[in-house]
Amino acid sequence: MLPNKKEHPKEKEGLHRLNKHRARYIFKELIESCNELAPFVSKNKYDDESIDFSNPKAVLQLNKALLKHHYGIQNWDIPENYLCPPIPGRADYIHNIAQLLGNATHGIIPKGKNIRCLDIGVGASCIYPIIGVKEYEWSFVGADIDNISLASATQIIETNAILKENVELRLQSNSNDIFRGIIQNNEVFDVTICNPPFHSSLEEAKAGTLRKLSNLNHKKITKPTLNFGGKSNELWCDGGEEKFVKNMIIQSKEIPTSCFWFSSIVSKQAHLNAIYWALKESGATDVKTIEMAHGNKVSRIVAWTFLNQQQQADWIEKRWNLDI
Repeated sequence: MLPNKKEHPKEKEGLHRLNKHRARYIFKELIESCNELAPFVSKNKYDDESIDFSNPKAVLQLNKALLKHHYGIQNWDIPENYLCPPIPGRADYIHNIAQLLGNATHGIIPKGKNIRCLDIGVGASCIYPIIGVKEYEWSFVGADIDNISLASATQIIETNAILKENVELRLQSNSNDIFRGIIQNNEVFDVTICNPPFHSSLEEAKAGTLRKLSNLNHKKITKPTLNFGGKSNELWCDGGEEKFVKNMIIQSKEIPTSCFWFSSIVSKQAHLNAIYWALKESGATDVKTIEMAHGNKVSRIVAWTFLNQQQQADWIEKRWNLDI
C-alpha cells in the first residue's frame, strides 16, 4: 500500500519571486519539450511523478528539459563527470543580483546588452549566462581555467542563437588569478558573479558528495557517484571557498572602479566573518548579504562595491539608460 499522498505547497519556499522554478515540476510539460526525459520519470512512493536525483543521467536529462522548456535552449550538453548544476538555485543567484542592481534605481532592474556581467568559473554548462541572457538580456563574459569547460560552453553558445551575440568566453591561464588577466584595461562590468569551489581538498569533496547522496537515498551511501558531477577545479581548491573569496576580494581592490558590484556565493556561514573582515580591510564602501534557501540548504550571496554614492549615481546615469 502506498503511503498517504504527500501534500505539497503550491510554490517552493525560499526561491526568489521571479524564479521560474518556484512551482513543482510538471513532468508532462517537460517531457513534451524534451522526450529524452521520459524514461527517467516514474511515480515515487507518494505516487508523485519524479526522477531519481541520485542518477546522474536522470539529472542531466531534467536539466536539458528545464533549459528547453523555460529558456529556449535547444542544444545543451556537458562532458561526462563535469558539474551538472541545479538550475533553480542558479536562477536564484541571477534574480537576486538583478534585484540588487534594481535597488539603486527605485526597483527598476536594468536590462539589455549594455548591462555587462562577468561570470568567474563559467563552467561547461554555461548556466549563468543562459539564465541572465534569457531573463534580462544582459551580455556576459565567462572566464574559466579549464579548456574542456570552455570548449563545452563554446559549443552551447554557438548552437543557440539567443547566446551567440551575447556571451564571450575567456581562458584564465593562471589558476591563482581571478580578475587579473580577464578584466582588460578600461573595461567595466556592472556585476561579477561566482560560485567558487566549496571544498578545500578532493577527500573533503568526496565526503560531501557521499553525504548528499545518502540524504537523497535516505540511506548511507559509500560509493562516491556524483549525481551533479564535478571535476576537481569545480568542487575544490587549496583553502576552499573562504580562501578563494578572500583572494577575489584582494584582486577586486586592485580594480575598484571596473565594476559596480562584485559578488560571490558563500555556501558556509562559518566563512562569513573572515570574508567580512577581508572586505573591511579592502576598503569596500558597501557590503550586502543576500540569503537564498533551496529546500533544506541555505546559502548566501555576498556582494561588495568600492564606489561611493556619487560614483554610483554617475555610473547609473552613464550606463544604464533608465528613465527614473
